[in-house]
Amino acid sequence: MKFSGTSLFQDTLCRCLKVSDISEIFIVTSEKQKFFVYGQIEELELDLPKENILLEPEGKNTLPAISFTIREIERKYGSSTVGVFSSDHILDVDAMETIAGAKKLTDYHLVTFGIVPESPHTGYGYIKPGRALDVGYEVSEFKEKPGLDDAKQYVGNGYLWNSGMFLFSTELFISELRLHAPQLWDEFFNSDRDIKDVYHNIPDISVDYGLMENSKLVAVVKLDHKWSDLGNFDALYDENEKDEQGNVVYDCDDVLIDSTDNLIYSKPDKIVSLIDLHDMVVVDTPDALLVCPRKSSQRVKDIVTALKDANDERAYVQQTVYRPWGSYTILEVSHGHKIKNIMVMPKKSLSLQMHHHRSEHWVVVKGMACVQVNGKQQFLRQGESTFIRSGEKHRLSNHGRIPLEIIEVQLGESVDEDDIVRFDDEYGRA
Repeated sequence: MKFSGTSLFQDTLCRCLKVSDISEIFIVTSEKQKFFVYGQIEELELDLPKENILLEPEGKNTLPAISFTIREIERKYGSSTVGVFSSDHILDVDAMETIAGAKKLTDYHLVTFGIVPESPHTGYGYIKPGRALDVGYEVSEFKEKPGLDDAKQYVGNGYLWNSGMFLFSTELFISELRLHAPQLWDEFFNSDRDIKDVYHNIPDISVDYGLMENSKLVAVVKLDHKWSDLGNFDALYDENEKDEQGNVVYDCDDVLIDSTDNLIYSKPDKIVSLIDLHDMVVVDTPDALLVCPRKSSQRVKDIVTALKDANDERAYVQQTVYRPWGSYTILEVSHGHKIKNIMVMPKKSLSLQMHHHRSEHWVVVKGMACVQVNGKQQFLRQGESTFIRSGEKHRLSNHGRIPLEIIEVQLGESVDEDDIVRFDDEYGRA
């Protein structure tokens, strides 16, 4: 979701530019998300080296992801100081100055950052500061997400929220990894195995469980800045302005009758009506509808798990899908048809391809399209269209200087994304 002009991922990337050059930023993601990442970076017009985008073969939690990245940074730059930031946080950009100032601790400490609590919160872990250091404290104890009574006690005793942001010397990280997580150290730093084999052999483990809670060399630096880990919709509700009835409403028109303290998200042209509902989440997107109590919104991950277990592509594919040539947005879909809005960036081309089970009708909305069908080439202007039958080799290109936008109508027995036979592709896809 985008609730402003930029996404949370883009906001995180821009914050990192306050302390690093774009060439020094590394991003860890998956094969399925890589074109989304490319597209998000292109929207910001940033020139991040493609080799700095690291693709995990499978998700194995935060410690493997960090270890993978530190291995690649060491190979490219040698011994370095590395900051670790999640892409779903809200953080005051001024906090980056405090984070950069903690570098003086990294020779002898793994540094984490603790948020000064605004109130008792049961959704965050806690850190107990110990002996004072130059710009922080030794960590005395980590506490898991508590109940409300314990959270009140922690706040009263000066504990900090565990932000999940870190600053490491690569040398000290590797040394402590070898001591406390020897299997990961061996796979990442003591072998030449392919990354797929490495991930096959390692456990699913977080950096907190696998390293930070075991190391004796951990320091915490206070951040007295606006911060939120937007891990669920309830956290999103807390972060945003409410109306007089305590409702947070995004984009849509609303008619709310005796309904309070709800989070509502839908399309701008849609009316959402609630009657006698309180403390609920209602999220209506083109491909999914979620209705649940705000206190249960963290269980959305259970829905994702169920979709993945059923091998449902909707667990991975969003309405807007990024590709190396641009993006497409699914506007409507049924068993026998699909309508897309396709955006092709300047000087980019789709693969030369063919479909067994569907035909395609293209209408140019903006720009000029270069269309190749069975070896013959034609140019289509705004408002012009063409029809491509199943079994015909075809390619769409944008030779112009502005983005090309077309509407594509697919018709056939199957409109699945896997009905593509590629004959030539400049991006190396199969």
